[in-house]
Amino acid sequence: MGFKKAHEAYRQKETRPRIHPVQLVHMLFSRVLIHLEHAEEAILNDDPQGRGENLSKAIAIVAELNASINPEDTSEAAAFLRGLYEAILRELPQVSVSNDVTTLKQAYVYLTKLKEIWEQEALPNIGKNGNEKPPAYATSEKVTTTQNGNGYENADEQPKEKVSFSAKG
Repeated sequence: MGFKKAHEAYRQKETRPRIHPVQLVHMLFSRVLIHLEHAEEAILNDDPQGRGENLSKAIAIVAELNASINPEDTSEAAAFLRGLYEAILRELPQVSVSNDVTTLKQAYVYLTKLKEIWEQEALPNIGKNGNEKPPAYATSEKVTTTQNGNGYENADEQPKEKVSFSAKG
């Protein structure tokens, strides 16, 4: 067994195809939405363990999305995304105490819109040339929401510079 087999295992791992960073970000968006849905179901079913597990996973994924933004990127899009992720990271932990489904829905809407933008702008560009760089995050488009009687509706026509959650009510 020894060193030779261990070394070979690492070499084999190195030769496996790796997932493209753009696809990885897409997978993170998909997964965080699933955890937000499960957290909402857990709240509605009075399941504190399920709520906690899914909230913590959603928070970890949002933190990873935030950390994946190039720190040297000073674009408006990168600044917007950092602000949005930080706002979500401030509000989601409070749901574990408040059981506020509205906050979950609001985060879900924002992240769904980002996922849609990612699918339209970043995913189609994979492999078009050898030098493609994943965008700081795909676009500088602003994401806002307005509450209506049935939940939330995207309202891209009115961009917001500052993202905040006011999910009381």
